[in-house]
Amino acid sequence: MMNKSLIFVLFFCLLWFSTLSQNKFVVQNKKQSHKIKFKLINNLIVIPVEINGVTLSFLLDTGVSKPIIFNFLNVSDSLNIKNTESITLRGLGGGESVEALKSSNNIFKIGDAVKLNQDLYAVYNSNLNLAPRLGFPVHGIIGFDLFKDLVVEINYSKKFLRLTSPETYETKKCKSCEQLNLEFYNGKPYVNVKVNLDNMDIPVKLLIDSGGSDALWLFEDEERGIKCGEKYFDDFLGHGLNGSVYGRRSKIKELSLQSFVLKNANVAFPNTENIFHATQIKDRNGSISGDVLKRFNIIFDYRKALMVIKKNRKFKDPFSYNKSGVELAHDGIRVIQELKRNDSKTTNESQVKKGELVYSNALTISLIPAYAVVELRPGSPAELAGLKIRDVILSINGKKSYQFTLQQIMHMFYGEDGKKIKLVVDRDGEVLSFNFKLKKLM
Repeated sequence: MMNKSLIFVLFFCLLWFSTLSQNKFVVQNKKQSHKIKFKLINNLIVIPVEINGVTLSFLLDTGVSKPIIFNFLNVSDSLNIKNTESITLRGLGGGESVEALKSSNNIFKIGDAVKLNQDLYAVYNSNLNLAPRLGFPVHGIIGFDLFKDLVVEINYSKKFLRLTSPETYETKKCKSCEQLNLEFYNGKPYVNVKVNLDNMDIPVKLLIDSGGSDALWLFEDEERGIKCGEKYFDDFLGHGLNGSVYGRRSKIKELSLQSFVLKNANVAFPNTENIFHATQIKDRNGSISGDVLKRFNIIFDYRKALMVIKKNRKFKDPFSYNKSGVELAHDGIRVIQELKRNDSKTTNESQVKKGELVYSNALTISLIPAYAVVELRPGSPAELAGLKIRDVILSINGKKSYQFTLQQIMHMFYGEDGKKIKLVVDRDGEVLSFNFKLKKLM
């Protein structure tokens, strides 16, 4: 006869497998809630995602409906992807649709949140490699499928996510918070806010796009008074699924999210030909992205169609922009030789970990990251100084470039008006020096 404890164990296991077999993310712990640390890189959230037993780095993007893997990195070979079919995808950018393989029955794990039957899309377009621009490996993007199943808290100030089962989530009273109602179209969340343009308050419906690093994009609409003012400059805005996006950068007087008002916020007006498909969505007026979102701690509850926001310590940070006109990207590695004093007779373990090969007591060969110019704004300080696309940065303001991360270098270009920048570059084997000052354009 089966004892009671064994019956209980079998019942618990059956219940656990029944819950786990559902086609949704389920948090597998007693609290049904789990906290996950993330990296914030260029206003973008990067989280660890385990797919079929392989841990990868994914961008958390409220602007995508299905997970996408950048398959040119050859990650699919180790993921054991099955049941594929060819499809085409469209997004921002003026290029053609991209081909992808749709795969089903994949096991996704984010912290203690597990889903056993997840679709994903493997894209082979090499232009979708985010790693060079971020200086950090990113293998894919995930969004709606996680948000629709769980209550997602994004704490930008402490850099963690909290994933909680909606059935056990308890809404806490918060006098210093604001609640915004969400609307959904094709699995993407939209919010109604107000912008002040030419001293007029204009209601707008914006996509919440945590996968964008800018503050705000607006689609020009003369009838509604949504248009770029006289103070602006033309610039590269970013990469979409179907190519590069260009447009005009400017400022708006105010962005109002209920009682929270951000003043003198950055805004970009993308060129119409780069965003044609986005403008076809009824009543959409643009996007609200990372440079705004990071100023709040946010709770997304898709089942209740709610977004709860609370100001954090970044709220009053001034909005800035790249005053140099140059965009850099990680461009592989460089090999350098350095003379170093080395009293030991053998290479030690720490030198091996740093990627250093010691051939003698004096000569050390190291592998270091290469940062190259990939975008150059016409008429910008960097362009007028003589920089060219594909120049490789050797040093900046007297320090070797490899002593910085890519984001640290780019942050220097957002400095104060008039700040001096000295770059030493490698141009096809020739070492050149350039000097310029950051210039405020608006």
